Order: sequence, then structure tokens, then C-alpha cells
Amino acid sequence: MKRASSVEEYIESGSKWTAELNDLRRILLKTEFIETLKWGIPTYTVNGKNVAGIAGFKDHFGIWFFNGVFLKDEEKVLMNAQEGKTKAMRQWRFKSIDELDEKLILKYAKEAIENQKLGKEIKPERKKKETIIPKELEDILKPNLDLKKCFDALSPYKQREYCEYIGSAKRESTKQTRLDKIIPMILEGKGLNDKYKNC
Repeated sequence: MKRASSVEEYIESGSKWTAELNDLRRILLKTEFIETLKWGIPTYTVNGKNVAGIAGFKDHFGIWFFNGVFLKDEEKVLMNAQEGKTKAMRQWRFKSIDELDEKLILKYAKEAIENQKLGKEIKPERKKKETIIPKELEDILKPNLDLKKCFDALSPYKQREYCEYIGSAKRESTKQTRLDKIIPMILEGKGLNDKYKNC
């Protein structure tokens, strides 16, 4: 199916929920939301941040809140569409236009707007890369406290560069040559590739 180029086109593009989505849209536009189209779907933003969206599906139409996990949801209308996968997003599904309670929808929308202004959002987790020190490097660091101190003072990124440099050598002789090369660099507090970076 061709991606819509406007909200109107999305709503009118053969969905069986045309009247329902138009009504939902009308309600959301009573707030300070800025309406936009993202991923071909009507999306509602505050200060450039995605707050809500509307869409029609096979068996239902609905509104979702990107950070709906922070909504009080006193009416228990929100659901997690992908339990175990989705952390922040919550959906509110409808099966007919009669289920649209304007007052209640506005209450949820205004709370979502307020939450966005307060900065309530789940940031994606950044996984820390673990530094695995090759045995050959470990054997040199252990007895040499000055060298170990200098190595520990390097940033995790620089430590990983050295570890990968030693660990990627196939032959013992290559590992030894590389160790001989990097020991003075570590003692000087330099990274493996510092000479290639702008000073």
C-alpha cells in the first residue's frame, strides 16, 4: 500500500474507519498538538516530540501515546500492544465511533502533553560494551603496577582498542610484537590510534 502524503490522504485512503479517524482527529486538534505525518501515519507532537498518533487497523482504530506508560489511566483503557517488547507506548483501541468519549480522550491527551513538557520519557538503554582483556595483556599488566595504573586510567574505548589489537593477532610472535609496541604508548597515556586523530 502506498504511503500517504498527508493526514487527509491517510484517513481517506480506503480505511473502513474514515469517519471514526476524522472524529478522533477533530478531538486531538482541540489541544495544542501540532499535527504531522510520520511513517505515513498521523502523529501529534509537542515541542517537536512525538506524543500521540492515530491509525486504523483491520478490527479496530485507535490512538496511541508514545510515552503512555506515564499516564495515570484511571479508566484502565490503555494497553501495551507488544507486552515484553514495548516499554513506553500504550494504545487505546476503539471498535466503533460510539466509543469515542471526547471529554475522556481530551483528558488523556492533555495529560500526555503535560508529561511531555515535564520531560517524562523512557530513553533507550545504551548497552555498555564489556572490555575483555586478552590473557597476554593481562599477564603483563598484573605484575607491573605502573603499567596497570596507566591502562586503568585510559578511557574504556581506548582500553578496548588495545585489547582488540592484541586479541586479534593469530600468532604468538605477532602478539608479542604488538605488546612491545603498545607498552610505551600505555605508559604515556596514549590510545592506540591517537596519532591518527586530530590533536
